[in-house]
Amino acid sequence: METKLIDITDIKKGEVQLREAASLLCAGGLVAFPTETVYGLGADAMNPKAAEKIYAAKGRPSDNPLIVHIAELGDLAKLTSNVPDSAKKLMDNLWPGPLTMIFKKKEEVPYKTTGGLDTVAVRMPDHPIALALIRESGCPIAAPSANLSGKPSPTRWEHVYQDLNGAIDAIVKGEPCRVGIESTVLDMTGEIPMVLRPGILTPEQIERVIGGKVILDPALLVHRPRDVSGTEMIAPKAPGMKYKHYAPKAEMMILQGDFNRVKEEMKRIADEKRKQGSKVGTILFDENEFEQAAHDFFSQLRQMDEDHVDFILAGALSDKNSIGFAVMNRMWKSAGYHVIQV
Repeated sequence: METKLIDITDIKKGEVQLREAASLLCAGGLVAFPTETVYGLGADAMNPKAAEKIYAAKGRPSDNPLIVHIAELGDLAKLTSNVPDSAKKLMDNLWPGPLTMIFKKKEEVPYKTTGGLDTVAVRMPDHPIALALIRESGCPIAAPSANLSGKPSPTRWEHVYQDLNGAIDAIVKGEPCRVGIESTVLDMTGEIPMVLRPGILTPEQIERVIGGKVILDPALLVHRPRDVSGTEMIAPKAPGMKYKHYAPKAEMMILQGDFNRVKEEMKRIADEKRKQGSKVGTILFDENEFEQAAHDFFSQLRQMDEDHVDFILAGALSDKNSIGFAVMNRMWKSAGYHVIQV
């Protein structure tokens, strides 16, 4: 299969291209498209065979649920009939945006889309191409990140092409993604909303909107989720949380501690590794540049792969800041929880 590149960089001139991409989705095909967070790999969420193709193309475990993207609030009725008042407040204030909410699913939603769960994850992306494509296709679109499973998420169409050329029907070419990390995932099925995946939209922002408390899944707070014997210490609530994510090809180590000390130790280790013949890459963000770090992190990992780096040294961000915590959630996983204190 040859993957078609569909250029909708200028959405005002892209009506024909938009119809072409939507027709592929309606026919059960796979189309990658930009959102404000990362590129998504789209398929008709109500078509189990189309959803199954996503898992095959990505090499994604079949119990890892797909996020369903909608363009109108009315589309939510196709997916769930259990929407609490707190979720309605969040929709009114934060949709479209980088927030995914989990609800009890309707019977019509295929288990292939929900990873075998009785819940469905839904969001309304804040991106003109994504919204236009969903509207044109006339169906909710299941769309996890458009990368091979386990690799860094794609923030440019070129990243999608590197991973999935020949495995999917089309890639919509748009501008690089604005946010750079995936959406915040919030489980709305319990008494208190629970963050299953942190993102650029923070618990503090969510709490202000709903006027109540938000809790974190305990699995997020375990930076080394397996003890030395390899046994999981906390069972993840969401299936996708138990798989390897975001890994570059190179071995990766995180240095945590005082910023200047991290900088010095990074230089020392890099010099040592280079003397041993390794090609070394470094990732070090300014101390309070949390949103910039979110925007750049996956892109930098992708660049390391392109540069054939052997060893990556990354400076930890403060996880006391909610966006810093969201970036660190990705960084810990990228490095296989290989962290040293300096």
